[in-house]
Amino acid sequence: MKRLIERSRSVGEVLRWVTQNPGKVSASHYPIALHKLGQLLQQQPGPPLGAGDSRGPAGQVLEQPEFHVLCQAIVSGCAKFDNFSIVNCLYAAAALGLPGESPLVRVLEDESRSRLGRFNQKDVSMVFSSEANNKALEAIFSSQLFYENRQERFIRSMAEWLPRKAENLTPYTMALIAKYVARHRLREPRLLDTIANFLLKRGEQLDSKVIQKLVFPFSRMNYRPSNHGELFPKLEAILEQKAGSSPLATVNILMSMFQLSHFPQTVLHQVFSPGFITNVMSTWGRCGVPGLAGCVCVPAGLHDGCPAGSPYALIVRRYLSLLDAAVELEFREYSGPRLDPRYRVLMFEHALTADEANRKYSYKGLVAEALRQLVGEECYRQDEVLPPGYCTDFLLWINRSGTVLPLSRVPAASRAPPATSPVSMSLRSSVLALTSDLQDFAPVVLSVNDKWHYCQNSDILVGSRAMRDRHLRLLGYCLVQLPYTELEKVSGIEEAKHYLRQKL
Repeated sequence: MKRLIERSRSVGEVLRWVTQNPGKVSASHYPIALHKLGQLLQQQPGPPLGAGDSRGPAGQVLEQPEFHVLCQAIVSGCAKFDNFSIVNCLYAAAALGLPGESPLVRVLEDESRSRLGRFNQKDVSMVFSSEANNKALEAIFSSQLFYENRQERFIRSMAEWLPRKAENLTPYTMALIAKYVARHRLREPRLLDTIANFLLKRGEQLDSKVIQKLVFPFSRMNYRPSNHGELFPKLEAILEQKAGSSPLATVNILMSMFQLSHFPQTVLHQVFSPGFITNVMSTWGRCGVPGLAGCVCVPAGLHDGCPAGSPYALIVRRYLSLLDAAVELEFREYSGPRLDPRYRVLMFEHALTADEANRKYSYKGLVAEALRQLVGEECYRQDEVLPPGYCTDFLLWINRSGTVLPLSRVPAASRAPPATSPVSMSLRSSVLALTSDLQDFAPVVLSVNDKWHYCQNSDILVGSRAMRDRHLRLLGYCLVQLPYTELEKVSGIEEAKHYLRQKL
């Protein structure tokens, strides 16, 4: 039957083989028949094959009784089809130009969604390419199977058709796409620009929590969209109106813009205003411990049992602290209100979660052992946290002749400011302390940049890592980058020591 269908020379011949020999037709024959119909119709003169076009050969075929018999056979039996047949029928139906509201497409889509957890990656990509509507996109991007795995082939395909379909997508669907793009660090300009154009057109109608999800991929991928000249001022205007309605979302959006070196002054005035800070702290920092009711304990330091230690309270304080540090380091012309020193905390107190989770895949262990043998443990610090809360891989001091100094020979006044007391530290004074003795020696940060610190298939660091590097340099540190593309070529400790000697 497969050979008979494939050798058919006309639409009528395909339909006769399938509809007049039901006992000899299996599930795998239906997608072959649909594909063959599509091929034959493309070869016929007349209007191009389209969704339910009633004109020309294509429309005439879709209206033939034999074709409806074929569709009904698929509808009736698809629950018993194997995954391969379901996916290929759906893919062929899309190629044939069947409308999304047709019974055949609806049944195939429903059956596909119910099986997502059992589909392999190729199946999922084919389903996604076939459906490509709001309902289907939501189902696919909500699938844990799809979300946890990178679909590079599909992403390249989606970059072609998403710009044409974006206007018909819901904000929720676009947010799911943005989340997927950010998770897998997909620096695909066409996808990112599509999200940016969607945001530019629909921004005023969107909730701040949705906006933060759509903006995040730009900072994550360290990518300024092609329309940033229009988009960024638009976002500033929206934030001015909605800043107080969702403080955490506002701070997240600001963080994304800061990572892209864009500093909206008017919004900063609002976010660092006493009213905004009071709103944030009263929302998440109010103490509920018996005997201390009504006490805003965040500025004074948290105590046991205080709900101000909730994730929201800590996240807001950390982000506000980092925003304040970024203003001091990168936006010197700003003259508005700043974060009260009582609220300052370290952005991070230890290595990032991703770095901890991927430790076994990191080159950090190799570098640590090579460094220990090369200069000795007394000459460096590992995992040092530097204000405003950046965890460094290795911190060393080197003199003018290029010699790594033991920590005991580095004057305490010129060492990195203690990360344990960020409330009282001044970033600007720490810069002066570090640079005043540069004629004698300089602090050095060795940065092990593993694969997940870069955008996918790129040598561009993700936005948070890029901002960290900018800030460390502005604080007076010399940054020595150790990219994984270089480290993966190093074989053994001796080669690693030679590599580090060259770098230092």
